Amino acid sequence: MSQHTASIRWQREGAFARKQYQRAHRWVFDGGVEVPAAASPLVVPRPWTVDEAVDPEEAFVAAIASCHMLTFLFLAANAGYVAEAYVDDAAGLLAKDAEGGQAMTEVTLRPRITWAEGRAPSAEALAALHEQAHRECFISRSVKSRVRVATP
Repeated sequence: MSQHTASIRWQREGAFARKQYQRAHRWVFDGGVEVPAAASPLVVPRPWTVDEAVDPEEAFVAAIASCHMLTFLFLAANAGYVAEAYVDDAAGLLAKDAEGGQAMTEVTLRPRITWAEGRAPSAEALAALHEQAHRECFISRSVKSRVRVATP
C-alpha cells in the first residue's frame, strides 16, 4: 500500500459572493513540481479562468492515459517486445450520467506505438496487451467512466 499526495493552492481574486472570482490555482506535487491549474473554459467562462492552465477534466484524462501507457509498456517489455515511442491523443467526454449529473462518462485512448524492427507484437498480441493494461492500470480500476482503447 502507498499514499500519494497533491497540494492544491488557491487565493481569492475578485468578488467571491457574486461568483466573479478567479478559478486559477496551483497543483504542487512532491519533488517540487508545480502545475498551473484552473477550471475548464468549457465549464467556467472567461475571465474567471485561465486558458493556459490544466483543468481537472484534462488531468483526469491524462492520468488514465498515462497509467495505461506505463502499464502497457511494462507488460510489453515483460513479453519481450521493444517499444521505441508511444503517443496517445486521449479524449474524455463530459456528459450527463445515469443520475442526470455531469460526469466524465467516457475516456477514449488512441495509442500509437512505434516498435523496434522485429520486436513488435502481432495485432492479436497487441490487443491482448491493451486489454491486460486496462485491467491492471491502477487509475482505470479506480474510476466508473468507460475507458476504451481505439487502435488504428
